[in-house]
Amino acid sequence: MPKNVILITGTPCTGKTTTAQRLAIKLDAEYVNLTELATKEKLTLGEDKQRKTTIIDEDKTKKKLREIIQQTGEKTVIIDGHYAAAVTPKPFVTKIFVLRRDPVELRSLMEKKGFAGQKLWENLASEILDVCLVDALNAHGSEKVCELDVTGKTAEETANEIIDILNGRKKCYVGTVDWLGKLEKEGLLQEYLKI
Repeated sequence: MPKNVILITGTPCTGKTTTAQRLAIKLDAEYVNLTELATKEKLTLGEDKQRKTTIIDEDKTKKKLREIIQQTGEKTVIIDGHYAAAVTPKPFVTKIFVLRRDPVELRSLMEKKGFAGQKLWENLASEILDVCLVDALNAHGSEKVCELDVTGKTAEETANEIIDILNGRKKCYVGTVDWLGKLEKEGLLQEYLKI
């Protein structure tokens, strides 16, 4: 079986980390959380004080990921992070799963995690406007990208769906989620898209 390097990406609070961790256990895979890796290996350029986030050094992160992937031999590697598509060396990537969550549900989850103000609205806009999906498609092409609507699903259900796709029991799709159209139909677009 060829080596798999699977990326789990999506807007914050879509369930990336929990899903990626479950998937790693189920596949006996090496798990890489990009935020933890960047902190531990000092792959950062500083802080974005306005957004209260760390700025990642993409070149150093790509180099470190290449090392990790090569050191794991034939073992599957699962990389978790909203910028995974941008920093994982293209030749290694076998599949990218972009987790999508209905903005109404997502907003509730973000607010529970302390997102507020500009950070909340920027991340909701990112989900509504397909930013992580577009980034993945631009970086790796549609043949490697799968878009999964995880609204109302547990991480366990999402991990099982990913395994079904990897094993060919379920098809992989892109372009099935349209939060912009959904919010517009429901009369919620102005309330959710404040950027």
